[in-house]
Amino acid sequence: MRLEERPGTRLETRVRLRPTAEGDLDFVLREEGREENRPFIGRWPHGRHLEALADENVEHWIVEDRGETPVGYAILTGISDPGGILCLKRLMVSEKGRGHGRAALRLVKERVFGGLGAHRLWLDVKEDNARARGLYASEGFVAEGVMKDSLWTGEGYESLVVMSILESEHRA
Repeated sequence: MRLEERPGTRLETRVRLRPTAEGDLDFVLREEGREENRPFIGRWPHGRHLEALADENVEHWIVEDRGETPVGYAILTGISDPGGILCLKRLMVSEKGRGHGRAALRLVKERVFGGLGAHRLWLDVKEDNARARGLYASEGFVAEGVMKDSLWTGEGYESLVVMSILESEHRA
C-alpha cells in the first residue's frame, strides 16, 4: 500500500509513503548515521530494523519524492493497540527545509487517523530539536511535558518532550 498526498495540497513538494523493504535499509542506516542527523534521531542496528519490518505492531515506511527517490523514512508503533494509541517512533527526512517532513507527517496522520482509525498519535522529540518541535506544533501536536534526562546518548543525558494529537484535534 502506498500513501500519497491528495491533489491540490499547498505543499511545494509531493511525497508518498511506501512500506520499507529490506533493500531500503542501507538508505535508512546511512541516513541515521549522517553527521547532521545523528544529534536529532535515534539509531537502530540493521537487525532491529529487520525485526521492525517483520513486526505486525510496526509500520516502517520509506518517504519518496515524485521521482520515487527515497528522501526519508518513518516508523509507527502500536499498530495493534486495542485503544488506538500509536507512537510515531521516528520521522527523518534527508533534505531539511523542502517540505518533505511536513508532507510525510501529514500522510502519517492520515494513515493513523483515517486508515487505522486510531484515537491518539504521540511522539517524543529531543528538547533541543527546535525545528522538529516547531513542525509538530504547527501540525497540531501539543507538548505534554518533558521527560528530563530520559535518554542516554553514550556521551550524556538528553531530555525528551512528549507531544501528541488526538483524532478529534486532527479532524477539527
